Amino acid sequence: MTTTRIAKRFGAAVLEDLKIRNMSASAKGTVEEPGRNVARKAGLSRSILAAAWYRFELLLTDKLAFLGGSVVKVDPRYTSVTCSKCGSRDKANRENQAKFLCLSCGHADHADVNAAVNILLAGTLPSAASETSGGSRGLERAA
Repeated sequence: MTTTRIAKRFGAAVLEDLKIRNMSASAKGTVEEPGRNVARKAGLSRSILAAAWYRFELLLTDKLAFLGGSVVKVDPRYTSVTCSKCGSRDKANRENQAKFLCLSCGHADHADVNAAVNILLAGTLPSAASETSGGSRGLERAA
C-alpha cells in the first residue's frame, strides 16, 4: 500500500491541511438560494471522495506514528501562487491550472509541482519561521 511505502521510506510526511469535509460538501443550496455550478461541484466531490483523501491521511498518520515518524500539516493558503524559488506571491503567477510562471524571477514550472515544493518547504522549516517573521517566504507552518 502507498501509505506503508511512504512511512517506511521517509519517516515523515508534509501534507496540506485541507478541509476535506468542506471540499466535498453538497452545493445544492436551498429553494430560496439555489447553489451554483452544482453538477461541476458534485463531480469534484465524487472525485475527492473516490480518492479517499481523508482515509489516506489517517492511514499515513497511523503508520508513521507506529514507526516513530510524524505528519506535518501545512496551511494551504498561497501555496499555489507563491514562487518556490524567490518567494514572490502573486495570483498572476499561476496562469492556469497547470502552468506556473513567476512574474518576479521568471521561474517556470508545473503549477502543482511548484505548490508541492512550497508545501514541503513550509513543513520542514523551523517552527519559528512564520509569515510575520518573514522566514517562510509568506507561507505559514501549521503543526
